[in-house]
Order: sequence, then C-alpha cells, then structure tokens
Amino acid sequence: MTTPRSVRVAQQIKRELSEIIRRDLKDERIAGIVSITEVEITGDCRSTRIFISVFGDESQQKGTLDVLNEQAGYIRGEVCRRLGMRFAPEMVFRLDDSLERGAKVSELIAKISRGEI
Repeated sequence: MTTPRSVRVAQQIKRELSEIIRRDLKDERIAGIVSITEVEITGDCRSTRIFISVFGDESQQKGTLDVLNEQAGYIRGEVCRRLGMRFAPEMVFRLDDSLERGAKVSELIAKISRGEI
C-alpha cells in the first residue's frame, strides 16, 4: 500500500541516489549513462526496489549493477543521513532495460519509414 509519505520518500530517494552515483561512487565499473527509472518503496519505508537503466553494453550494465549492490550499505547510510530518516531502508537494485528497448523500437520504426525493411 502506497501512502503519500512513501511516494514522497521514494521521490527523495531517487533524487539523492542520482547525486550519490554521480558524485560519490568512484568505481571504474560504473560506465555508460546511468539513470534511476523507478523507486518502489513499501508503505512503512523499510524496503525499496530501485530500477536502474544503464545505456551501454551488457558488461557495462552488469558492472554498474554489481557496484551498486556491493555499495548498498554505504548508499543506505548516505540516503538515511541526507533525508534525516530514522531507519535506512533496505535497497535492492534491479536492471531496467526499457530505455534500450524503446531505442530499438524507434530505430526499427525509422528503418521502416526509410523503406529499409
């Protein structure tokens, strides 16, 4: 059950995660363009599923996901500190490939309109 508070916290987590990934995580395995597409949070704000999109090849996607899951403890602490939360929510990172699928569909539509297919 989503509450107005959980929706607000999810939006704040999304914003802070973007900053943490961009500024704080210095790992060469984070490659390509990383976007946080969605943050699903439980009503009690104790657990989150974070969907990320990495625009790059499969090895870049796997490397980025590995770094985020390895650094989940640090990220939890930073998010908790920055948002002033009493409890740091458990974070599970998942890969979201919807942006890449959208790009492939757009490419196919462009080829069809040019008469290549």
